[in-house]
Amino acid sequence: MPGGTYRVGDLTLTRFGYGAMQLAGPGVFGPSKDRGAAINVLRAAVDAGITHIDTSDYYGPHVTNEIIREALSPYPEDLHIVTKVGARRDAQGGWPPALTPPELVQQVHDNLNRLGLDALDVVNLRVGGLSAPEPGSIAEAFGALAELRQQGLIRHLGLSTVNAEQLTEAQAIAPVACVQNFYNIANRHDDDLVDATARQGIAYVPYFPLGGFSPLQSDTLHNVAKRLESTPLSVALAWLLQRSPNLLLIPGTSSADHLRENITGAALELPEDALAELGTIAGEEDS
Repeated sequence: MPGGTYRVGDLTLTRFGYGAMQLAGPGVFGPSKDRGAAINVLRAAVDAGITHIDTSDYYGPHVTNEIIREALSPYPEDLHIVTKVGARRDAQGGWPPALTPPELVQQVHDNLNRLGLDALDVVNLRVGGLSAPEPGSIAEAFGALAELRQQGLIRHLGLSTVNAEQLTEAQAIAPVACVQNFYNIANRHDDDLVDATARQGIAYVPYFPLGGFSPLQSDTLHNVAKRLESTPLSVALAWLLQRSPNLLLIPGTSSADHLRENITGAALELPEDALAELGTIAGEEDS
């Protein structure tokens, strides 16, 4: 598996994982357009050796967790499912926050029930905006999850869309095993946090590693990929794996063939001159 593995608490996760968001309907809302294909891609991920699946009960809502259970339960011993709480879905498909302790407790139980688990391996507290952290204390919300961890319903805690100050605040309450923020080759505002988590042995999991709902567009990326006889998306994934050893990838797809292409592409070893050239892309995006 590209990049090998990384320890998240006492769990061994493949650095190349799978993000289940795209298994829901358009806009991550409603049923899957092809439930059979969704089941197939999950089974293909496990068959390929992936031990890290990222999900949330508010994807759909409920859709991805129900498909994961149908496809993979009873779960292999080495498979670890990472979920997140902190939002809900409204009737229009919006993502209003749901961060009060009672809401978080309910979301944890919803994840347990729909996934068919007695305990969740990792639960990320999702705060902040769509793509950037928002200032403010997260102590009450994180404390509620820490209590559930003490009760044995959660094994490890993580954070999503947070800044360095919020990470420090959370660490004063309970250990933080991973941080999941918006980061990719063109959006590198979190460079300092990537390095800080690496020093602390905390996994950093970039969401939207390929640009999100608008795929990455860069002449530099395209030119490097052409020179290496690869694709821009493969180069972008390979760059993330080489950026820092604590980076774990969760690219999503609803196609088993596309999943295998992603795995093969991420194994590309980028030479130093390509890395230097790719390092200029974030500056292009900011200019």
